[in-house]
Amino acid sequence: MSRIGKKLISLPEAVTISVAGNQLSVKGPKGELSLEIPKVIDVSVDDEAKAVVVNAPKDGNSAIWGTTRANVANMIIGVSTGWSKSLELQGVGYRMELRGKKVVMRLGFSHEVEYDLPEGIDGKIEGAVLTIDGIDRQLVGQVASEIRSLKKPEPYKGKGFRYKDEIVRRKAGKAAKSE
Repeated sequence: MSRIGKKLISLPEAVTISVAGNQLSVKGPKGELSLEIPKVIDVSVDDEAKAVVVNAPKDGNSAIWGTTRANVANMIIGVSTGWSKSLELQGVGYRMELRGKKVVMRLGFSHEVEYDLPEGIDGKIEGAVLTIDGIDRQLVGQVASEIRSLKKPEPYKGKGFRYKDEIVRRKAGKAAKSE
């Protein structure tokens, strides 16, 4: 049995949920998200407890039960408070700026690298920190991962993109011969 699937999801005041067939939609102050629920999972709203209940499948196959509950909880958090990831850019001469919905970066290549932010994702740059905001947790993580993959932190000088609290293991360079 899934321990995560058993947990109730508390519903904030400003968030409303509607279930029509196997389509679940969540509306909140930040926006609206929808999810197609597997047919074996039953999602219901308990109005008295102001909570969402995700019920286990009747056939005993509970592999998707906890995942569905986590996805619904992430949607509720996203439309009420939102999700964000911060990327730090380190390196001499490495720069980034925001031009409309594009992040333009100078990463030591012979050309500028442009990344178009998808619909529903906002970015802001403060110094050398790029913060990516949105209501869809999966999309925020995907965008942060794609931008980080443009220039991963290298182990000798640590130059490149890293997540805000990421620890990059550094290697010692060539040691000088002592005689």
